[in-house]
Amino acid sequence: MKLQKICTTSSMLRKKKTYFTVCAILGAAFILFSLLRFLRPRPAETYWSINAKWEKIISNEINQPGSIRQVDASVVSFMKKYDVPGLSIAIAKDDKLIYTKGYGYADVTTEEKVETTSLFRLCSVSKPFTAAAIMKLLQEGKLSMDTKVFGEEGILKNDFGTLPYGPHIKDITISELLHHTGGGWAKGSGDPMFINPSFGSSQLLAWTLNNQPLKNVPGTTFQYSNFGYFVLGRVIEKLSGKPYAAYVNSAILQPAGIADMQIGGSTKKEKKNNEVTYFGQFDDPYNFNVPRMDANGGWIGSATDLLRFAASVDGMAYKKDILDSSIVRIMLMPTKASPEYACGWGSKNNFTDWFHTGGLPGSATELTNTSIGFSWAILVNTNSGKKDFYKDMHSIVGNVIKDATTHWPDKDLF
Repeated sequence: MKLQKICTTSSMLRKKKTYFTVCAILGAAFILFSLLRFLRPRPAETYWSINAKWEKIISNEINQPGSIRQVDASVVSFMKKYDVPGLSIAIAKDDKLIYTKGYGYADVTTEEKVETTSLFRLCSVSKPFTAAAIMKLLQEGKLSMDTKVFGEEGILKNDFGTLPYGPHIKDITISELLHHTGGGWAKGSGDPMFINPSFGSSQLLAWTLNNQPLKNVPGTTFQYSNFGYFVLGRVIEKLSGKPYAAYVNSAILQPAGIADMQIGGSTKKEKKNNEVTYFGQFDDPYNFNVPRMDANGGWIGSATDLLRFAASVDGMAYKKDILDSSIVRIMLMPTKASPEYACGWGSKNNFTDWFHTGGLPGSATELTNTSIGFSWAILVNTNSGKKDFYKDMHSIVGNVIKDATTHWPDKDLF
């Protein structure tokens, strides 16, 4: 209808028959494109919606002993609204794990159910782990927030790309990559992490330095950058002398009591033991180079894993942190150019609440810490792409906390 309106208006104003011809061609092309997109072969994982069998499984799950009625109702409402096959949730209070539960299908084909130990893609919730690893290196005196990344004075020296580097690349600091103020390589169209999928990490880093110049002076503008955290992964490798995942495992995961987190695979054949199957609602969930996204979006883990991590870096007195309190303060410090994003964490209420979300086709994640002592993790094996999806996912627990009738158990499941 919009196209017809444009065509009619153009013909009335300009009285040129050629516009009718152009509009007819464009209209036919759009219809053909739509038909081809609809008819093209798509993996089975892109087709799923709530059905009677799922309803029966959910009915059984919400009647299990120990269930919290308000949490169940909030979760199921969200899942029905957005056709979510499976969801895992964990809730903590004052660093005690007080509730954890799996809902629905880990795999709709096999009818495997989500368990509390099921592993999901963490997507961008991988970034807090990378930031924590950088903080650990800061604590060990191996870098400073102002340390340069590229060039003769930088950690990565001239190891990648062709010299001379483009303007300001040698000015980028560790702090600027952590705060997404590195000057370029923003998410969206042209995001280096989603192009050249056949490139390995070194090849991608070199290609990006050579072909994608910075758009801004480093430190002046916030532009969320997946590639920036990918670069931080290479910094971790250079300073630790270990592969990225190996260092994070030894420095962050093991001290936090996390054993099952790992870097995920790209295809369904590469699915790890106990990992869920992903169901895309707008694109193929198995069309990404996930291992290459290690430091910016490659981890898989459980909801309980996320809360073990949160309890280990939150600066609260209930459990011993793996980072010194002074380092935690640096981690949660925004900059003038990034007032709502610190080092691997976004903020609400001036950093009294801090969080991160993540998403890919077939995946959605959230990890939240609040000033009132509640923290929670939600992992989903689909992503609707609809406007209020993440807002409603956040409200799953937020609304239950506000409900005065909710009775929270006094226990620690960690």
